[in-house]
Amino acid sequence: MGSLGLKNIHMSFGTNEVLKDINLEVEDGEFVIFVGPSGCGKSTLLRIIAGLEDPVRGDVEISGQLVNAMPASKRKIAMVFQTYALYPHLTVEKNMSLGLRQAGAASSYIERQISLAVEMLELEPYLKRKPAELSGGQRQRVAIGRAIVRNPDLFLFDEPLSNLDAALRVNMRIEIARLHRELKSTVIYVTHDQIEAMTLAQKIVVLRDGRIEQVGSPMKLYKDPDNMFVAGFLGSPAMNFIEAGHLGVGGKAATVGVRPEQLTPSRRGRVSGTVSHLEHLGAETNIFVNTDGGLITVRQFGEASLDIGARIGLDFRDEDMLFFDSNGQRLR
Repeated sequence: MGSLGLKNIHMSFGTNEVLKDINLEVEDGEFVIFVGPSGCGKSTLLRIIAGLEDPVRGDVEISGQLVNAMPASKRKIAMVFQTYALYPHLTVEKNMSLGLRQAGAASSYIERQISLAVEMLELEPYLKRKPAELSGGQRQRVAIGRAIVRNPDLFLFDEPLSNLDAALRVNMRIEIARLHRELKSTVIYVTHDQIEAMTLAQKIVVLRDGRIEQVGSPMKLYKDPDNMFVAGFLGSPAMNFIEAGHLGVGGKAATVGVRPEQLTPSRRGRVSGTVSHLEHLGAETNIFVNTDGGLITVRQFGEASLDIGARIGLDFRDEDMLFFDSNGQRLR
């Protein structure tokens, strides 16, 4: 296992500043996810940790050791890429063992590490196959196995599930979570998918425009966001934002946030509007309501017996409202 420390990391490409004063501590054994929209700097930050990019300034520490001048091959990290990055002419077994063989590891050690990874990932039937003979999910398991055999201080995952279909993504999320529990490893994982972040992470780092917006556990960020960006980014469907004036809310609050599942259709409510669309998802229904304050989404468990064009009111509890100022910062 290993810890990670990022101190005052700045990164630019020409005049484009992509990371701005990043400070973060990751403890031994933590599963930390960097999440944010495209272009927020999360993959660049991962590449800096891996030693594939050099920051303009700032320090990277792995397991308490300053590694700024250390090449990627010496950092005791293993990286799993979105594109699998397997050698097409090598078998599964040789793909997983290549890094250790190049490092001059003893044959007995290589065999032991391969055996561990094969057992964990149930890869025994595929050892003599080449990547072209595998499905996308199997290739990703091989890429993860190649990382496991290195016994790194840090596992780095760069959007590893983006190329998989929805069902495989769910299965691989379960697999990655299980591996983390068994290995007790330190994982840094990059994704733009907030569902992956919510279901996998022990700690989420939300980035926007090269800055860290908030760090915390998934439910901490979901229930207690620092600003409208974090509140709107985490959660599906996204949080509703209503102008405070439409609710008769005064003071410094410019916007009120309410989660879709906290809204209840009623004959009369704090806000009212017209049903514009229904999403029937089986166990739940998303109701989209046009109001004077904009489009509002209601998440209702079970079937909703409403018609398009129906006029409805919406209620919610005082304690469910989050208040934001004119700059989008949370008022507590």
